[in-house]
Amino acid sequence: MSARASYALRDARGDAPVVIEVDELVTHYGERRILNGVSLSVREGEILVIMGGSGSGKSTLLRYLLALEQPTSGSVRILGVDVARAAPRQLYELRKRMGVAFQGGALFSSMSVGENIMLPLREHTDLDERTIQIMARLKLEVVDLAGFEHLMPAELSGGMIKRAALARAVVMDPKLLFCDEPSAGLDPVVAAALDDLILRLRAALGMTVVVVTHELDSAFKIADRIVVLDKGNILTIGSVAEVRASDNVRVQNLLNRKVEAEELDPDAYLRRLMGEGVGR
Repeated sequence: MSARASYALRDARGDAPVVIEVDELVTHYGERRILNGVSLSVREGEILVIMGGSGSGKSTLLRYLLALEQPTSGSVRILGVDVARAAPRQLYELRKRMGVAFQGGALFSSMSVGENIMLPLREHTDLDERTIQIMARLKLEVVDLAGFEHLMPAELSGGMIKRAALARAVVMDPKLLFCDEPSAGLDPVVAAALDDLILRLRAALGMTVVVVTHELDSAFKIADRIVVLDKGNILTIGSVAEVRASDNVRVQNLLNRKVEAEELDPDAYLRRLMGEGVGR
């Protein structure tokens, strides 16, 4: 493991076991390099928030943490599994230990709330239907949606959709929970309630949580540590207090919502107008 990754391990939460290790991760989309040697670790029970501006690479990093892509170089280990070397069956079993709350909820519109929550149990377990129904109702209780299982997604508010998505993500009691922009598009009061819910889920179920967000208030409220990405690089990683105190100009620009003036290369601008290198 590289020195950067070792530093990240020492900086993680206490002496709890490491459940996610990213070591010098480099990724490309075609010829475009997205992540530039990213290294970090996450310990059991920790809430890690990934932040960054548009195009910083945070959503790309999430895809690799979900074992959806193969890296150009470097490694990603999830619950001890090297995802680049794992067999398909091993990845299938690994993903059953991971819950994902997608941006926008991603509930199936043709299914009721209850059917959405029960779907993972029906697909990935041999439990009888009665047990599946009870487990789904238990998770709906946890997210304060008891009695709403018969409604369709179209009948829910934005905040209720987010909570239903969380219920589905945790219905199989995963070791890891990944949330993509959980409070995006919600009013401040509903967003704060969702932050409280994530904290309660971590406490009640003992999960490790990774959250991608651009919402500063949410990040500062729920994070044990924050990773700030910029153009595929980690600018800083640390506690909320450490990130707030960072002397990195780009970190402070992000925290203070200050727009950076883009340096214009006339030759590169002309090439872009001429279409040279576009799509490569």
